[in-house]
Amino acid sequence: MFGSIEIDIHKFETLIEPIAIIVGAFLVSRILSELVKRYIRRSARILKVDPTNYSFLQHAVSMVIFLGAVFFVFRSIPQLRDIGTTFFAGAGILAAIIGFASQEAFSNIISGVFIVIYKPFSVGDSIKLLSNGQGGTVEDITLRHTVIKGNENRRIVVPNSVISREQILNSSIADLRIQLYLEVLITYKSNQQRAMEIMREEAVKHPLCVDGRTIAEKMAGKEVVEVKIPALEQKGVRVRAFIWAANDADAATIRFDLLEILKNRFDAEQIVFACDDYVLDIRNKQM
Repeated sequence: MFGSIEIDIHKFETLIEPIAIIVGAFLVSRILSELVKRYIRRSARILKVDPTNYSFLQHAVSMVIFLGAVFFVFRSIPQLRDIGTTFFAGAGILAAIIGFASQEAFSNIISGVFIVIYKPFSVGDSIKLLSNGQGGTVEDITLRHTVIKGNENRRIVVPNSVISREQILNSSIADLRIQLYLEVLITYKSNQQRAMEIMREEAVKHPLCVDGRTIAEKMAGKEVVEVKIPALEQKGVRVRAFIWAANDADAATIRFDLLEILKNRFDAEQIVFACDDYVLDIRNKQM
């Protein structure tokens, strides 16, 4: 009688550990799942994407915890230990095969997760890929790729694993303002001082030009638009205007407008742009 009681107690004690593991795994899974869900929602609001795109993380966490719990349950019951070892060995081989076949897809998913976490760019940011010069506005970030709206309303689709290795110029991070460098090259015989005055005058008049000066710079009397000569070249004098714009799009509009305006103003005041044809013509006359 006492022997049977001892056997029953031993069986009961054997079941306590697996039950505790399962209950613990369930509680840990619920807690971590809730934490991941909150993080996904917060990141989705920042990136302006559908949070369901990243809900796989929540399920992945639960799956990993329960797989670990099942493993420990099999290891804690002697009768199931051999079966569990064989089962997990086979599952490991299958997982390795699937992982090798899908490594590119997993690479894109993991890179997408890192983009969500570290936020090198967000939806709506104006970025440029320094490797090939392509760029535009980030339109969408999915699990597999990032969609960039480029020039002529065309979309550039870049895999997340590729864009995560790129050097990116982000014009929208921290400060949206852009300091535009507008340059022209004029001949040495042209009135350089007058050219600088015209560039400053027309830039300040442009409706999209903003005052980017700090308080200290205003007190020091710094111009809203500074114009300098950064280089004296063989072809002529390079003149550069430093113009502040509210964003990348405004800077592009200012550049297009001022180039047309400066061409007309310079022609009217006999300020000549330097170019290969002009230099060649001067040389021919001297010969």
